[in-house]
Amino acid sequence: MRTPSDRRAPWRVILGNVIFNNDTPAGRAFDLVLIVLILGSILVVMLDSVRPMRAAYGSVLNRAEWVLTLLFTTEYVLRLISARRASHYARSFFGVVDLLSIVPGYLALLLPGAETLLIVRVLRLLRIFRILKLARYLSEANVLTEAIRASAAKITVFLAVVLSLVTVIGALMYLIEGPENGYTSIPTSIYWAIVTLTTVGYGDIAPKTPLGKALASLAMILGYGILAVPTGIVTVNLARAQDRRQPQRICPRCGLDRHDPDARYCKRCGEVLPAPA
Repeated sequence: MRTPSDRRAPWRVILGNVIFNNDTPAGRAFDLVLIVLILGSILVVMLDSVRPMRAAYGSVLNRAEWVLTLLFTTEYVLRLISARRASHYARSFFGVVDLLSIVPGYLALLLPGAETLLIVRVLRLLRIFRILKLARYLSEANVLTEAIRASAAKITVFLAVVLSLVTVIGALMYLIEGPENGYTSIPTSIYWAIVTLTTVGYGDIAPKTPLGKALASLAMILGYGILAVPTGIVTVNLARAQDRRQPQRICPRCGLDRHDPDARYCKRCGEVLPAPA
């Protein structure tokens, strides 16, 4: 929509409304077509990384990628032309992502293999939040962010303890097993301790001696408890953050302010609670 201070030509205003305004049928259609093209481009890049697919359909995938790159280049130029302020769009988050999504295609002409960087186009799918009007869910994301921020100090201390623990276990395993059993250095042994404590268990290094197996068993058991700690910390803070966002229903008789959303009576004194705001 054109404002009195808008100096764009009428055709640029119309084009800008289609490209940037998804509240109109044309704008929504443009964005949906763009999402389909982005998904197609990501699929092409992924298929091109599969050797049998590249051997059989390499030329087709290459042509498809160039067609998509030219389409995205045209789209980027049209955004610059139709934007109210081209410099603002170019410096915005989506403007930078749009530019990064086409640069690797041209960079591949000079540096073979750079086309794999086109996978950055997946970031453009963030536009789906605008298309499907999912912004209302951002308040829930704010609750999660608040919980993680409140948990940061405790998790930092927890990670410091875990790092100390894997260092001690790794050093002990190096002394017990030694290079002849694959524990060639303390860093390698620490790597084994991290893999074991996190219950990943690649199996590329394994203890051979009875004492080493006993230490490994202890590390495995500790791993189950360690994984539960950060989850519990975040869960508690998430519940607290959610409670703070809910309207408080205070009992008029005893003053208790912790009640379930559907509660009708005070759980301490039985007084009728005020209706939710």
